Amino acid sequence: MTDWEESNIERHNPSRRSNQSEPVKRKRRKVRSYPIIVLSVFYGCLFAALLTYVCVYAYTNKQTLMDNSYNTRQQILLAQNSRGKIYSADGEVLAYTTENSDGSETRVYPYGKEFAHVVGYASNGKAGIESQANYYLINTSIDLKDKVSYETKGEKYPGDSVYTTLDVKLQEVAYNALSARKGAIIVSNPKTGEILAMVSKPDFDPNTIKEEWSSLIADTSSDARLLNRASQGLYPPGSTFKIVTSLAYLRDNNDSYSDYKFNCTGSFSKDGNSISCYHGETHGYLDFISSFAESCNSSFANIGLSVDREVFADTIENLMFDAELPLSMNYSKSHAEITGDSTTDDIMQLSIGQGTTAVSPIHINMITNAVANGGILMKPYLIESVKSEDGKTVKSYSSETYKKLMTENEAQILTQMMIQVVESGTASKLKGLSYTAAGKTGSAEFNSSTSDSHAWFTGFAPAEDPEISVTIIVEDAGSGGSYAVPIAKRIFDAYFDVE
Repeated sequence: MTDWEESNIERHNPSRRSNQSEPVKRKRRKVRSYPIIVLSVFYGCLFAALLTYVCVYAYTNKQTLMDNSYNTRQQILLAQNSRGKIYSADGEVLAYTTENSDGSETRVYPYGKEFAHVVGYASNGKAGIESQANYYLINTSIDLKDKVSYETKGEKYPGDSVYTTLDVKLQEVAYNALSARKGAIIVSNPKTGEILAMVSKPDFDPNTIKEEWSSLIADTSSDARLLNRASQGLYPPGSTFKIVTSLAYLRDNNDSYSDYKFNCTGSFSKDGNSISCYHGETHGYLDFISSFAESCNSSFANIGLSVDREVFADTIENLMFDAELPLSMNYSKSHAEITGDSTTDDIMQLSIGQGTTAVSPIHINMITNAVANGGILMKPYLIESVKSEDGKTVKSYSSETYKKLMTENEAQILTQMMIQVVESGTASKLKGLSYTAAGKTGSAEFNSSTSDSHAWFTGFAPAEDPEISVTIIVEDAGSGGSYAVPIAKRIFDAYFDVE
């Protein structure tokens, strides 16, 4: 048999072929599932984390999400609920909603212009407390049985009511004291952070906001009636900033500040730059405390130049300039700056609250509160609680420490300096009263080509155990001692029931 014949037989006879050779076993390739399991678990955890984040974010930011103008949920709630009331701390109604004969609703503000900026408005957008508490005002927390009762009568559910920290008497006194002047007033409790009154002028009537809206937003004058000057206005702080400069000097000269001496001749010059005292007044020989009490620009320009720049910059930063403030309302950031590139003139101007320095009245009030409260700043707040129509407390707010702005010793020294402003300095109209006051005046020039100035005062009483602080700015009025201090006296007198 030939080789060809044998191979042909094997090809057609598998049994014979298998008998002559070892069977060839093919190994089946195993598919490893471990990487797939790992990836599945990873993406499962990732999805769960994302879902958890979305849920937590939605819950913790429910007010913000609800208040978003694109959220149609607001319209749904307003179709079911009548907007809640806003009350003062003493139970007076500051805002409520009435139903008209045609079924439409009107928001009513019984005190009109007096609470315009702080309470705000709920038409053509929202502002003030109407904006801050919008989530609660459009929701209702009444019991189910009460809902049935309202449905039976064909009425909307009553929205939750907001109780504020505002004091009607103090608000009215502050409003009337500012009179027809432009400016702002803030009254607060330094121990708790409660805002007791907040006034801004020029103002508007929230009852007619719809009718006046076009003219209000078209106004290009300096009136800016919708602007809440108390928190959004930025002004040169003038001599009220000497509280900041003094704190920086104390930190740089902790053991020797009482050794400071200066002879004021009405002006001060350095490196070709000059600073003059208010109206060129000559103060003569001064120490550190009397420089503060007399509000001597010349001395404080000298003091500012002597402070280490880094210490000055750290003090400014610590007092929240160019930083976020612990406020739930709209506000403008204050600005103050000293760097390695700051010129002699820059530092001289900064030291007396002039130049590029700009501050909001509420920021000055917060610094004042820290001095009054042993260096600790309490977070300012306007809303005390939220209650349902049947009296159930939905949410309550309380005092909250924000941070320590200065040591207790520094606060005590600044307090004594502010007492001397009243006893022997520029706020003498508060001297010899039934209560003791501490404060700082300011006359802030805002026009380099003229002697125009804003009148400032910030202070607290009683000086030995502060219960109330007041910060005032009267635009284009002149000296703080002449125009702002008398307003502060009226507010202090009202608080302490002085006839």
